[in-house]
Amino acid sequence: MTSSTAVLEAEHVTRRFGATLALDDVSLTVRAGELVGLLGPNGAGKTTLLSLVTGLRRPDLGTVRLFGGDPRDPASRVRLGLTPQETGLPATLRVGEVVDLVAGHYPDPMPRGEVLEWFGLADQARRQTGALSGGQRRRLAVALALVGRPRLVVLDEPTTGLDVEARHLLWAALREYHASGATVLVTSHYLEEIEALAQRVVVMGGGVVLADDAIAAVLARVQVRRVGFSVAADGRAAGDAGDVVGRLPGVVGSRRDGDRVEVLASDADALVRALVADGVAFTGLEVRGASLEEAFLALTGSTPAVTSPPPRPTEEMAR
Repeated sequence: MTSSTAVLEAEHVTRRFGATLALDDVSLTVRAGELVGLLGPNGAGKTTLLSLVTGLRRPDLGTVRLFGGDPRDPASRVRLGLTPQETGLPATLRVGEVVDLVAGHYPDPMPRGEVLEWFGLADQARRQTGALSGGQRRRLAVALALVGRPRLVVLDEPTTGLDVEARHLLWAALREYHASGATVLVTSHYLEEIEALAQRVVVMGGGVVLADDAIAAVLARVQVRRVGFSVAADGRAAGDAGDVVGRLPGVVGSRRDGDRVEVLASDADALVRALVADGVAFTGLEVRGASLEEAFLALTGSTPAVTSPPPRPTEEMAR
């Protein structure tokens, strides 16, 4: 159950890396008992924000508090469990030894067998971590985040490299752990993953918070589709294509490059029907989901640049 107690707070935080503005006046509060999804494309600022709230880096401007204290203070971090995006495990240590090593830093850790069984790694206890598959290493990293029974769990892209079965196993473990009263903050660039886990969603893009709302409200806002089609470079059809797009309700952004038209629309079917009804001669119709950054830039009133979507990362199919 969510309480009014804030376990994590970032107030007007800014962070630069040289000339790159990674976070621009970002504020975020996570309260005890919440399961919050931090969503956004690669480069949105998610990992940078997590590095500040977990004490790995300092903000250039603004204030960050973890359980009311300084995140860099070990006393503040004793109730924190963390799985970073990149996890380095000592390759020559056995799985059970790594669990024991991490557990030794907490006053009331889970028994080794319990945590390994929970993540499907019980039969790997005597295996060196360097011999694990990518998916097994990722599951071990999440298990290590929970072994100390933390009150706040922060997971940065926890299912990268997992197959479907392992991903669902991890989701179930996180739901179960959250149900015990813990607070969970998980990042992902997969809308599907946040939808499966979170009660509240914070969407980031370009180093700013674009949306912060209940899962249902956020999902309703991201149903933006990218519609692309080609029209004749001259003549009646070319002019009509622009006229139709301009008249159609639900268009939140568009671009024309020669004979190619790209549109962001909340109702792709209505847009296509309007093109057909107006007799626009088009070819090469393509309808797909817009990137999250495009969708939210458009829906929050910024001028959307309709660009080619980033390639979806290839998942390592490893158990």
